[in-house]
Amino acid sequence: ASCISLCAFLIISFFFLPPPQPALETTEIDVDGGIDQDIFDINEALGLNLFEGDIKLDGVKLHTYFLSRIQERNSIIGDNYRWPHVIPYVLEDSLEMNAKGLILKAFEQYRLKTCIDFKPWEGEKNYISVFKGSGCWSSVGNRQEGLQQLSIGANCDRIGTIQHEFLHALGFWHEQSRSDRDDYVSIVWDRIQPGKDHNFEKYDDKTSDSLNVPYDYTSVMHYSQNAFRNGTEPTIVTNIPDFMDVIGQRMDFSDYDVQKLNRLYNCSSSLSFMDTCSFELENICGMIQSSDDNSDWQRLSQVPAGPNTDHTNMGECKDSGYFMHFNTRAAVAGSTAILESRILYPKRGFQCLQFYFYNSGHESDRLYIWVREYTSAHPNGTLRLIEEIKGSPATYWQLHHVSLNATSKFRVVFQGVRGSGLSNGGLSIDDINLSETQCPHHVWHIRNFTHLLNTSPAGAAGIIYSPPFYSSKGYAFQVSLRVNGTTDNPFNLAMYFYLISGANDDQLQWPCAWQQGTMILLDQHPDIRQRMSNQRSVTTDPLKLSGSSSTYFWDRPDKVGSVASFPNGTTFMRGPGSGTSAFLTHQRLRSRNFIKDDSVYILLTMEDISHLLSTQPSVSPTFVTNTSKVPKSCPNNPCENDGVCIIVDKAAVCRCPAGDNWWYMGEKCERKGSTQENTIIAVSSTIAVFVVMLIVTITTAVCIKRKYSQGKENVESLTLEV
Repeated sequence: ASCISLCAFLIISFFFLPPPQPALETTEIDVDGGIDQDIFDINEALGLNLFEGDIKLDGVKLHTYFLSRIQERNSIIGDNYRWPHVIPYVLEDSLEMNAKGLILKAFEQYRLKTCIDFKPWEGEKNYISVFKGSGCWSSVGNRQEGLQQLSIGANCDRIGTIQHEFLHALGFWHEQSRSDRDDYVSIVWDRIQPGKDHNFEKYDDKTSDSLNVPYDYTSVMHYSQNAFRNGTEPTIVTNIPDFMDVIGQRMDFSDYDVQKLNRLYNCSSSLSFMDTCSFELENICGMIQSSDDNSDWQRLSQVPAGPNTDHTNMGECKDSGYFMHFNTRAAVAGSTAILESRILYPKRGFQCLQFYFYNSGHESDRLYIWVREYTSAHPNGTLRLIEEIKGSPATYWQLHHVSLNATSKFRVVFQGVRGSGLSNGGLSIDDINLSETQCPHHVWHIRNFTHLLNTSPAGAAGIIYSPPFYSSKGYAFQVSLRVNGTTDNPFNLAMYFYLISGANDDQLQWPCAWQQGTMILLDQHPDIRQRMSNQRSVTTDPLKLSGSSSTYFWDRPDKVGSVASFPNGTTFMRGPGSGTSAFLTHQRLRSRNFIKDDSVYILLTMEDISHLLSTQPSVSPTFVTNTSKVPKSCPNNPCENDGVCIIVDKAAVCRCPAGDNWWYMGEKCERKGSTQENTIIAVSSTIAVFVVMLIVTITTAVCIKRKYSQGKENVESLTLEV
């Protein structure tokens, strides 16, 4: 009877019950396979034979092209090869959604650090068409051919890779092809793959130089040490050994990358940058002490109660390292000190203020951030409170972000207020940056990071989780960090993004659709324009399945997740994670200011990018001749249920509609899914299992009873016979 019940249960489980969920240790997937593939690794694996690995030559043979360009420089020659300062672009529908979101983030970095801007194409003669081709590649300079393609293919969706390809399009060659490169690197020719030697040729300097910028080991345009190697030894050896693990970075523009681009395009300022101040100069960046207070901010290098050093240099530079301090210990309760920035002129209507704050006073002391706005109606300015910063005193600097929305000329105002409690020190600020960019939604501050590096084991035992956060749409999420990576990659940082159960789950759309989570390890350089932060993004595809199962990867966490608990013991459900075990090598971690004051900061954002599902521009009939390679609507719409049909790579593709709690799927949008349907299926399965199990139990009981009765009769018969 037990065997019958067990077999019946197994059969029922196979047909009716959902597949078993993976254990917590196996719920993370690597978007890149856990391999830090460079541009040239990706293209080589695809069998692409591009000039210097990722440059499209418009059909010209490599050797002929190289000979014709032998006298060119690190950047392309001729004004006709340059783009206007505002470059038209099209994001083709073939692009992966994650890539679309990252391309827009790359544009923001161009705006922050240069005068180059990008705008959706509106019929201009020349424009860049970004599509998902085979690999990552671009032409060099403005080819003056109308539509100019730039490919961001599979695994190319990293912001440094996108910046690299757009720098090609803007007119730049690779760094190691400079005429003076032999002074800085050695090419080991016998380690290069056969037939790939031409990728390491250098250009002559007869016609010009490299924009008078020094050779840059840290350039985002430099080959890695292993480019085109035929074995396991590097093909490029830096003449200064310390830079061997630096060349080939794909994190962000280097400082020299920005200098060269600004010189080539005659940029005198960047578009979205507004101000930075580390208080190293006595003029304190043009900030002023207000006359509307009764105390002052002081420029100091240390305070007995803390901070002992500034944040800019952390005490490492003699006779430098200053910050601004309001001494609340010497002030009476209610005293104020006001420090105002110079007048600033906004262009975009939104700004992000970031600065480091140190509180060695009392928890009742306050720092208020105001904006003083000047209009024709109020020429002397009106104050508007933006944020109040409070908290217990701490023995370390803390990063703060404050979102502003000034639309007229303004000043940023820092107001310190003495509280009623006993103060041993005061309030300090340092490393202020203001830009017309969006602030990160959340900040994960990890302290004592050096200790974690030295003691955390590799693998699951060394994982740490962020606090829970909520997106602007109401989704709860969490991030994990393996400081010493996985057992397969122990010398990397590993980072993953998860949806977790939250208070709004009953009101949200499931599976979670087209939300892009971005994880940025902050380079804490005092000037935002010189930071080289490292970031990765993942996007929630509502149709993505969990491995070989039929469950949706980004479905509701209490449906597809595993039980987890916060440090206070509260339990919740954590969905499967997506990220990479090759987030950043430990060598690169130490090459920049990622660790400062023994702290690291991970900036987190989760934003809706569903508006990028279709990114095709509306073009007037006058320019129809220029749109031959832009996806068009299908002549006959095969899509059902109000689906929209477009042409992608000469094939009809349906874009299916979706609502708050329903969506259509399938090649023709023929199948409808909904949260209610999922609930009905789950309930129906449960009832079916219960009914069948009840029948099996009753049948088993009857069989046992009959067998028992028959056995009893046999025993009695045997007794009489004896």
